Amino acid sequence: MKINNTPFRTIWLHPEDEHIVQIIDQRHLPHHFVIADLRTLEDFEVAIRDMLVRGAPLIGSAAAYGMYVAALQFAASPNFYEKMGESAVRLKATRPTAVNLAYAVDRVLMLVGSLAGLVPTPRDGSGQSRTTQVEIAEQIAKIRQAASDITEESVAHCRSIGEHGLKLIEAIHNRKLKQALPSSVDRQPSTVNILTHCNAGWLACIDHGTATAPIYAAHDQGIPVHVWVDETRPRNQGASLTAFELKEHGVPHTVIADNTGGHLMQHGLVDMVIVGTDRTTRTGDVANKIGTYLKALAAADNGVPFYVAVPSSSIDWSLHNGLTDIPIEQRDATEVHFINGLDEKSGEVREVRLTPQGSPAANYAFDVTPARLVTGLITERGICEASEQGLLGLFEEQSNS
Repeated sequence: MKINNTPFRTIWLHPEDEHIVQIIDQRHLPHHFVIADLRTLEDFEVAIRDMLVRGAPLIGSAAAYGMYVAALQFAASPNFYEKMGESAVRLKATRPTAVNLAYAVDRVLMLVGSLAGLVPTPRDGSGQSRTTQVEIAEQIAKIRQAASDITEESVAHCRSIGEHGLKLIEAIHNRKLKQALPSSVDRQPSTVNILTHCNAGWLACIDHGTATAPIYAAHDQGIPVHVWVDETRPRNQGASLTAFELKEHGVPHTVIADNTGGHLMQHGLVDMVIVGTDRTTRTGDVANKIGTYLKALAAADNGVPFYVAVPSSSIDWSLHNGLTDIPIEQRDATEVHFINGLDEKSGEVREVRLTPQGSPAANYAFDVTPARLVTGLITERGICEASEQGLLGLFEEQSNS
């Protein structure tokens, strides 16, 4: 995708130093565009935990590259494999809800483990493996390739989600074309109005996005779309990130307060809802940014289709009941107490307090939408009903998992 007509992804290797990973520091958007350098495992811990990077697919990619940088960092350690195991534990602890993080770390860790098995045990009776620097260098190269593979797979999955979801938008557009009256006051009565929550765009997913991928695909094909953008408190990822990237791509949109969606649906101003997911169970329950469940309830009450864009890396096949099995991250209360914004007089971004001094705040980062409220899941392999049967119809290889 593009910023100021320049193509960007949200994570990449430094073009002049492959030991450095670069990211767009999303904390500064939409007012400032900042690129941050990640050089150490500690840098990746901070980046994921403090949301320099956020969004399930991007977190997964960042975690994989975090393992790569950790391998570089501990290459000279006599306890290389132990350090890699510790790095995996540390990265997994940064954000508990998004399954992509654990998926990426475990995938790299399995590679490290298989590589460790290839290291010969010395014949001096010490019983300890001694890896040479040549062997470590070869392993680091394979870990780097694994991180790249995870990243490219995520981009490909998002692109495919866009292609499948485009068909849903096309169908609504064609139906509205047939229903439109020649004398309609609306100059574009066939515009498809889509509501989304939080940021499940390319900023959260390296490229294309999940929930936004069908929107971009439709817009690029000339289908008139308009996006209702929930501001998404308390971190305002919709107002600051989704609106930013839609504006940069030229997609018509309107930012709304989080509690506006139900009203719009009651008055026929929303044709469909598309959201992303941080973790989806094998039975179709969906964990996503706090407030998603309320949108699903409103959509169900008003007969509005509610779709979830789900890359397979966000499906947790080990879980059946989202309400009881998915861990819900509780973040620092300061995110509720304070808000950042641009002081247009000084040109500086400032933090201001919203709540009274002494008032406690709770900050649940996610909620779970039961499968019964989900019209369908848009995956890289196609669209299915939100159920175990529906998912296994697309991912038959998971039947025995």
